[in-house]
Amino acid sequence: MRIATATATVIALTLAAGIAVPAASAADSDHTTDGFWRMDGYGTVVSVGHGRYQEYQTTAVSCLKGDTARQTGPGTYTVDGDVVTVRPGKDGNHASVAVASSVGHRNLRRIPALPPACTRPIPKDPLTSFDVFWQSYEENYPFFAAKGIAWHAVRDEYRPQVRKDTTRTELFDIFSRMVRPLHDAHVAVQDGDRVFAEGRPGTEVPDEELDAKVKKFIETRDLAKATYRRDFANGRITYADLAGSGRIGYLRISGFDGYLPDEEASYAAQLAELDRALNTVLTPQRSRHLHGLIIDLRINGGGSDALGIHIAERLTDTPYIAYAKRARNDPTDPSRHTRPEPIPVLPAHAPRYTGPVAVLTGGSTVSAGETFTQALIDRPGRTIRIGQPTQGVFSDVMERKLPNGMTAWLPNEEYLTDSDSTFDGTGIPPEVSVPVFTKEEFAAGRDSGFDRAVAVLRNEH
Repeated sequence: MRIATATATVIALTLAAGIAVPAASAADSDHTTDGFWRMDGYGTVVSVGHGRYQEYQTTAVSCLKGDTARQTGPGTYTVDGDVVTVRPGKDGNHASVAVASSVGHRNLRRIPALPPACTRPIPKDPLTSFDVFWQSYEENYPFFAAKGIAWHAVRDEYRPQVRKDTTRTELFDIFSRMVRPLHDAHVAVQDGDRVFAEGRPGTEVPDEELDAKVKKFIETRDLAKATYRRDFANGRITYADLAGSGRIGYLRISGFDGYLPDEEASYAAQLAELDRALNTVLTPQRSRHLHGLIIDLRINGGGSDALGIHIAERLTDTPYIAYAKRARNDPTDPSRHTRPEPIPVLPAHAPRYTGPVAVLTGGSTVSAGETFTQALIDRPGRTIRIGQPTQGVFSDVMERKLPNGMTAWLPNEEYLTDSDSTFDGTGIPPEVSVPVFTKEEFAAGRDSGFDRAVAVLRNEH
């Protein structure tokens, strides 16, 4: 479950940053969250009660059960190692829902009962599955116009190809052809172990093989003479003190999840593992000693936006806003959105480094790697981006179950800059453009981004 967050910690940070949010009051406890709710945006209805939080994925033509979370405390529910918080509003007819591994929160409005479609079975035939697939994108995907895709024309082309006897393989191929022109790394079609997904042309979405290849290259070429080097978080994080570089540190982050060998590890456990790494690296002595820090995100497959914000909090002494988050909020009008929610970055109550930072990015900087990059754009102090544009996908990923058991994945959110623009599609551009892990760079044993970052940070002093 990837839904936005409103934990007590984030609410406290938001208040400290001077951002207006609904204040908790004694009256809140007078209202129960039990009942049925429609979520603003997200095409979701929620049932709360009897120790369960149950989502229903709705469109104009369907209602299918989504995630289920079990109650683990007052107002809290747990699913897949994540804590979901449901917080009542002041009038009993409004509430908010959050999950710890994401940022922001989603608003709920009370409804008297489940929609009728949620109380009856839905046919599992290929044509019904097609209609739910198409409708899920029609009501939630924000970027058709930006990508020049006429989604209604796509339906007119492919729906006649679906028959009662269309096989799963044929339907999977139809769905894949429908979404391929989006070139969106947050769009996917899944049928068991079979998955279709692809990123922006000219980029490579990172996988374990690419990560291992680049990590070995960096260790051999860039970190061979490091005076200190250590891996953390199941190898997802590497830190090194660079030799002869003028007190420059190097921090490579290949993802914002997978920090423990146990694939079922909770978000809380991964956050604790991240803190152990940061506490080891950003000691008071090292933070005072460093004249510059390279943060290498060039191969970063994403994960939890909240973990990215957590790192950003170790890189500032001054509160600021990382970005604002909004979701598409009208099934018939892609120009309407939920109210943008500012996401704060406040100084952590732990050792911090606040000096110059060089951020390395490329087309294999994806999702949470990009939201973390965006969170550093307005960071107080000197921050410079070096490399190539990021992948261009920022939203949490919606999971939409189909009647036949297949799954569609798609984005429905935007992460806004202070000028209300987004980097969706194009990615975040570097301030200094250099090649990133090209064939020519590998062949020549060259790492232009790393070398430029060292030179820039040396010049800071």
